[in-house]
Amino acid sequence: MPSDLMISRGAALRPMERIAAEMGIGDHLLEPYGHSVAKISLDAPDELSDRPRARYVVVTAVTPTPLGEGKTTTTVGLGQAFGVLGQCGVVAIRQPSMGPTFGIKGGAAGGGYAQVTPMESLNLHLTGDMHAVTAAHNLLAAMVDNHIHQGNHLGIDPHSITWNRVMDVNDRNLRQIVTGLGGRADGTPRQTGFDITAASEVMAVLALSTSLRDLRERLGRIVVGYTKDGEPVTAEMLRAAGAMAVILREALKPNLMQTVEQTPVLVHCGPFGNIAHGNSSIIADRIGIRAADYLITEAGFGADMGAERFFNIKCRASGLVPDAAVIVTTVRALKAHSGQYRIVAGRPLPDELLEENVDDVLAGAVNLRQQIANVRAHGVTPVVAVNSFPTDHPSEQQAILDVAAEEGARAAVSTHFSGGGKGAVQLAEAVADACEEPSSFHHLYDTELPLTEKIETIARRIYGADGIDVAPAAQRQIDTYERAGFGNLPICIAKTHLSLSADPSLKGAPRGWRLPVREVRASAGAGFVYPICGDMRTMPALSSSPAAETIDIDQDGEIIGLR
Repeated sequence: MPSDLMISRGAALRPMERIAAEMGIGDHLLEPYGHSVAKISLDAPDELSDRPRARYVVVTAVTPTPLGEGKTTTTVGLGQAFGVLGQCGVVAIRQPSMGPTFGIKGGAAGGGYAQVTPMESLNLHLTGDMHAVTAAHNLLAAMVDNHIHQGNHLGIDPHSITWNRVMDVNDRNLRQIVTGLGGRADGTPRQTGFDITAASEVMAVLALSTSLRDLRERLGRIVVGYTKDGEPVTAEMLRAAGAMAVILREALKPNLMQTVEQTPVLVHCGPFGNIAHGNSSIIADRIGIRAADYLITEAGFGADMGAERFFNIKCRASGLVPDAAVIVTTVRALKAHSGQYRIVAGRPLPDELLEENVDDVLAGAVNLRQQIANVRAHGVTPVVAVNSFPTDHPSEQQAILDVAAEEGARAAVSTHFSGGGKGAVQLAEAVADACEEPSSFHHLYDTELPLTEKIETIARRIYGADGIDVAPAAQRQIDTYERAGFGNLPICIAKTHLSLSADPSLKGAPRGWRLPVREVRASAGAGFVYPICGDMRTMPALSSSPAAETIDIDQDGEIIGLR
């Protein structure tokens, strides 16, 4: 089978005007960016408001292994499958970060015959939205330090500053740094650090904004630190929010692309899945919901993380109601959740994992059962997608279908990676059937509940914890946020994505554990509070053999080695 890059380059693409026309979007709403990408005007949601509403489908997954289980590929394949069935499917995904693209993971365009194209454009810069987020974030960081240097009339406590700088590259050496060294003209020395751009609150703000005005207001609410009296200091108080909004004005417009089968794709925003909500933008969904028969969007990591936040943060902000949720799983993922295998990113799978073993699939299926329950906890109809790999055994795939049937969930084996849209037709039919069930969608908790009670609700009902253990420092932070008026915000728990628990080594569906809350932070601009449960890295590192080593450009100017 050809490489992803070769498949992408061999795809027959349609002009962007024709892709947009299929969605009901006129040329006057398009802003071309080269031949294969276009931005969509912010006037589009209003102009499309009279069109019928699409079925709204979120694609999530079981708890992933370090290698991932093909959630984006499944999302794209499902969108293509609706085209095979004569329906208009529109895909909405996050924009990849270049950190993972040059690191271990590689790009995030999907794969095989179920990918967004051109993959070079998607994975490398696209229309510069990531750089706009980087610039806006770092402008605010510069204005924080400049304010202190110029006399600090707001009384910012330098030890309370929570606003790092960001860049869209993996670099462990920038996690902890000291700035302001040199003479008096070089600033005030203090310890700080860098996060990856996807972890910026500005990125989360961009994804959750519903309009340019909403973006401006959210930016103003960003808290960068506290005074010595414990009062929050915001971007508005530093008079930085207006300039940040100017930088982000074009980045707020969603990007339009297409798949290798010419299915429309909205690519917009890429908030970090560990400490932010891990979903693409509300504005993109508001366009897609009126531009298709089915809008298929993707939520980061497993249903305990990205989907839970999709339901309780994104849908709460957008007002949109999902019709179904696809839970992607694989034979190898469920075997990994049996706890019998060790999988390391960047290394080959263990030989024994590829041997036929139905018992290990069934043992790991406790994770799938929990994720089905997590979707149902929000009143959403689940559909299990078995993403097929050549190393799977029919008996193992059948075991997964049997588990789904026991849980009362629709399920289908999908071969979209090798077969494109035709390989996902059975999955699309199952999803279409699920969307016909009356919606009983509801949020997991009322935002008026105390912060601690909201955290415990998620821990118990979604993660399967026996309760939470809040460190004294974290409790003081909770008390501070509630006094500051942040108590009515939804919760975004920052924890490992490799386990339902806070311990990445615990596979399956762990029981008999408690969620440790060691720190709590507020993303007041984005509009959520995030408890930190475990050791969270917001600046990834490069491996001993990063993908960057194999990426190059040939004598004809073609990119090579991108995966």
